Amino acid sequence: MVSSSNEPRRVVGALIRDPCDRIFVQRRSAGRRLFPGCWDIVGGAVEQGEPLLEALRREIAEETGWRLRHVLARVAHEEWTADGLRHIESDYVVEVDGDLSSPELERDKHTEFTWITADGVTLLDESTRLSGSTFIKDVVTAAHTWLAGDSGKEHRAP
Repeated sequence: MVSSSNEPRRVVGALIRDPCDRIFVQRRSAGRRLFPGCWDIVGGAVEQGEPLLEALRREIAEETGWRLRHVLARVAHEEWTADGLRHIESDYVVEVDGDLSSPELERDKHTEFTWITADGVTLLDESTRLSGSTFIKDVVTAAHTWLAGDSGKEHRAP
């Protein structure tokens, strides 16, 4: 999607929620160029001309085999830089259809997965140490904060 060095790459992220309000994370393989061995949320780059929510739908299917059911809220819209390239990332709390106990991980990209409760976000401190960034912990925490404040309310897309 990058047409010049000044134009940021658009990125989407899915904070996939299960019925117990846990958030899905997956560990990046050790061979990944960016953030090797770190926990991550589902997501990736938006293709040229692709609407954000279509990119979100595509990334969820590619990385887990699940299908996007509902977008509940956008909880982050941040800019970050990696390898000298600016990224603008929009992260959404979502619900999906599929067997939540058995995601179809892209094994060359992700080695394991887990579901994180609001009390379990300290697991992500390991990734903070590896990457030097609190970004993933911050967005998972934002998702849990939104879920805690939204319990019992009707869910609406952004």
